[in-house]
Amino acid sequence: MKETYSIKVAGVTRELPIVQINDSLRIASFVILGDTELVCAAAPEIIKKLPKVDILLTAEAKGIPLVFEMSRLLKMEKYMVARKSIKPYMNAPIVDEVVSITTQDKQLLCLDEQDAKYIKGKRVAIIDDVISTGDSIRALERLVESAGGIVAARAAILAEGEAAKRKDIIFLEHLPLL
Repeated sequence: MKETYSIKVAGVTRELPIVQINDSLRIASFVILGDTELVCAAAPEIIKKLPKVDILLTAEAKGIPLVFEMSRLLKMEKYMVARKSIKPYMNAPIVDEVVSITTQDKQLLCLDEQDAKYIKGKRVAIIDDVISTGDSIRALERLVESAGGIVAARAAILAEGEAAKRKDIIFLEHLPLL
Protein backbone atom coordinates (compact mmCIF):
# COMPACT_ATOMS: atom_id res chain seq x y z
CA MET A 1 0.00 0.00 0.00
CA LYS A 2 1.32 3.43 -0.98
CA GLU A 3 2.22 5.80 1.87
CA THR A 4 -0.02 8.87 2.23
CA TYR A 5 -0.31 12.03 4.28
CA SER A 6 -3.75 13.08 5.54
CA ILE A 7 -4.69 16.76 5.45
CA LYS A 8 -7.89 18.65 6.12
CA VAL A 9 -8.37 21.96 4.29
CA ALA A 10 -11.49 24.11 4.57
CA GLY A 11 -13.41 21.13 5.92
CA VAL A 12 -12.28 18.79 3.13
CA THR A 13 -10.00 15.84 3.92
CA ARG A 14 -7.57 14.42 1.39
CA GLU A 15 -5.05 11.57 1.49
CA LEU A 16 -2.01 12.87 -0.37
CA PRO A 17 0.43 10.38 -1.89
CA ILE A 18 4.02 10.70 -0.64
CA VAL A 19 6.38 11.33 -3.57
CA GLN A 20 10.18 11.12 -3.61
CA ILE A 21 11.44 14.37 -5.23
CA ASN A 22 15.17 13.65 -4.86
CA ASP A 23 17.53 11.66 -2.60
CA SER A 24 16.81 13.83 0.43
CA LEU A 25 13.30 15.17 -0.15
CA ARG A 26 9.84 13.65 -0.09
CA ILE A 27 6.63 15.65 -0.38
CA ALA A 28 2.96 14.99 0.04
CA SER A 29 1.70 15.58 -3.48
CA PHE A 30 -1.12 18.14 -3.43
CA VAL A 31 -2.89 18.51 -6.78
CA ILE A 32 -6.04 20.60 -7.08
CA LEU A 33 -6.54 20.08 -10.81
CA GLY A 34 -9.87 18.31 -11.13
CA ASP A 35 -10.71 18.59 -7.41
CA THR A 36 -13.84 20.75 -7.60
CA GLU A 37 -14.86 20.10 -4.00
CA LEU A 38 -11.54 21.23 -2.54
CA VAL A 39 -11.18 24.26 -4.84
CA CYS A 40 -14.72 25.43 -4.05
CA ALA A 41 -14.17 24.98 -0.31
CA ALA A 42 -10.74 26.69 -0.23
CA ALA A 43 -11.49 29.70 -2.47
CA PRO A 44 -13.90 31.54 -0.12
CA GLU A 45 -11.62 30.86 2.86
CA ILE A 46 -8.65 32.48 1.11
CA ILE A 47 -10.85 35.39 -0.02
CA LYS A 48 -11.77 36.09 3.63
CA LYS A 49 -8.07 36.69 4.35
CA LEU A 50 -7.25 38.83 1.30
CA PRO A 51 -6.90 42.61 1.42
CA LYS A 52 -8.66 44.65 -1.29
CA VAL A 53 -7.27 43.59 -4.67
CA ASP A 54 -8.10 44.42 -8.29
CA ILE A 55 -6.83 41.31 -10.06
CA LEU A 56 -5.67 37.77 -9.32
CA LEU A 57 -2.56 36.27 -10.94
CA THR A 58 -1.34 32.69 -10.94
CA ALA A 59 1.25 30.62 -12.76
CA GLU A 60 0.15 28.03 -15.29
CA ALA A 61 -1.34 25.48 -14.48
CA LYS A 62 -2.23 24.18 -11.01
CA GLY A 63 -3.42 27.54 -9.66
CA ILE A 64 -5.87 28.13 -12.51
CA PRO A 65 -8.97 26.46 -11.02
CA LEU A 66 -8.39 28.30 -7.75
CA VAL A 67 -8.06 31.77 -9.33
CA PHE A 68 -11.05 31.04 -11.53
CA GLU A 69 -13.24 30.24 -8.52
CA MET A 70 -11.86 33.14 -6.49
CA SER A 71 -12.41 35.62 -9.33
CA ARG A 72 -15.94 34.28 -9.83
CA LEU A 73 -16.75 34.74 -6.14
CA LEU A 74 -15.19 38.22 -6.15
CA LYS A 75 -17.19 39.09 -9.29
CA MET A 76 -14.01 40.10 -11.13
CA GLU A 77 -14.23 40.45 -14.89
CA LYS A 78 -10.99 38.51 -15.39
CA TYR A 79 -7.92 36.92 -13.83
CA MET A 80 -4.39 36.54 -15.20
CA VAL A 81 -2.28 33.46 -15.86
CA ALA A 82 1.48 33.67 -16.34
CA ARG A 83 2.15 31.13 -19.08
CA LYS A 84 5.11 28.75 -18.89
CA SER A 85 6.32 29.50 -22.40
CA ILE A 86 6.13 32.32 -24.90
CA LYS A 87 3.08 31.66 -27.08
CA PRO A 88 2.87 32.70 -30.75
CA TYR A 89 0.02 35.12 -29.96
CA MET A 90 2.09 37.03 -27.40
CA ASN A 91 3.25 40.52 -28.30
CA ALA A 92 6.26 41.86 -26.36
CA PRO A 93 5.85 39.46 -23.41
CA ILE A 94 7.40 40.10 -20.02
CA VAL A 95 9.42 37.01 -19.11
CA ASP A 96 11.01 35.70 -15.92
CA GLU A 97 12.67 32.39 -14.99
CA VAL A 98 11.99 30.16 -12.01
CA VAL A 99 13.00 26.75 -10.68
CA SER A 100 10.13 25.07 -8.83
CA ILE A 101 10.50 22.41 -6.14
CA THR A 102 8.25 20.07 -8.13
CA THR A 103 9.78 20.59 -11.59
CA GLN A 104 13.43 21.12 -10.53
CA ASP A 105 14.17 22.58 -13.97
CA LYS A 106 14.21 26.17 -15.15
CA GLN A 107 10.81 27.33 -16.33
CA LEU A 108 9.72 30.52 -17.97
CA LEU A 109 6.83 32.60 -16.68
CA CYS A 110 5.43 34.93 -19.33
CA LEU A 111 2.87 37.71 -19.36
CA ASP A 112 1.51 38.96 -22.65
CA GLU A 113 1.78 42.69 -23.33
CA GLN A 114 -2.03 43.06 -23.08
CA ASP A 115 -2.07 41.37 -19.66
CA ALA A 116 0.80 43.56 -18.51
CA LYS A 117 -1.10 46.68 -19.58
CA TYR A 118 -4.16 45.48 -17.67
CA ILE A 119 -2.10 44.92 -14.50
CA LYS A 120 -0.42 48.35 -14.61
CA GLY A 121 -1.39 50.39 -11.55
CA LYS A 122 -3.59 47.62 -10.13
CA ARG A 123 -3.38 45.83 -6.77
CA VAL A 124 -2.52 42.23 -7.61
CA ALA A 125 -2.97 39.12 -5.47
CA ILE A 126 -0.56 36.38 -6.48
CA ILE A 127 -2.29 33.04 -5.96
CA ASP A 128 -0.89 29.51 -5.99
CA ASP A 129 -1.93 26.08 -4.79
CA VAL A 130 1.17 25.60 -2.60
CA ILE A 131 3.94 27.99 -1.55
CA SER A 132 7.12 26.11 -0.67
CA THR A 133 10.46 27.77 -1.41
CA GLY A 134 8.70 30.94 -2.56
CA ASP A 135 10.67 31.03 -5.83
CA SER A 136 7.56 30.89 -8.03
CA ILE A 137 5.91 33.66 -6.01
CA ARG A 138 9.06 35.83 -6.33
CA ALA A 139 9.10 35.30 -10.11
CA LEU A 140 5.43 36.32 -10.30
CA GLU A 141 6.19 39.38 -8.14
CA ARG A 142 8.90 40.42 -10.60
CA LEU A 143 6.42 40.07 -13.48
CA VAL A 144 3.86 42.21 -11.64
CA GLU A 145 6.46 44.86 -10.84
CA SER A 146 7.77 44.83 -14.43
CA ALA A 147 4.20 45.41 -15.61
CA GLY A 148 3.78 48.33 -13.20
CA GLY A 149 1.38 46.53 -10.89
CA ILE A 150 1.39 46.52 -7.09
CA VAL A 151 1.74 43.20 -5.24
CA ALA A 152 -0.99 43.47 -2.62
CA ALA A 153 -1.03 39.85 -1.43
CA ARG A 154 0.55 36.44 -1.84
CA ALA A 155 -1.77 33.54 -1.07
CA ALA A 156 -2.04 29.77 -1.40
CA ILE A 157 -4.08 26.92 -0.07
CA LEU A 158 -1.01 25.40 1.60
CA ALA A 159 2.34 26.63 2.88
CA GLU A 160 4.89 23.84 2.63
CA GLY A 161 7.85 23.40 4.95
CA GLU A 162 9.48 26.62 6.17
CA ALA A 163 7.06 28.76 4.14
CA ALA A 164 4.54 28.35 6.97
CA LYS A 165 6.76 30.62 9.10
CA ARG A 166 6.53 33.50 6.63
CA LYS A 167 4.48 36.52 7.70
CA ASP A 168 4.06 37.90 4.16
CA ILE A 169 1.87 35.10 2.80
CA ILE A 170 -1.73 34.04 3.32
CA PHE A 171 -2.46 30.31 3.51
CA LEU A 172 -5.02 27.95 4.95
CA GLU A 173 -2.93 25.00 6.18
CA HIS A 174 0.67 23.92 6.70
CA LEU A 175 2.07 20.97 4.73
CA PRO A 176 5.31 19.54 6.12
CA LEU A 177 8.23 18.46 3.97
CA LEU A 178 8.90 14.79 4.64
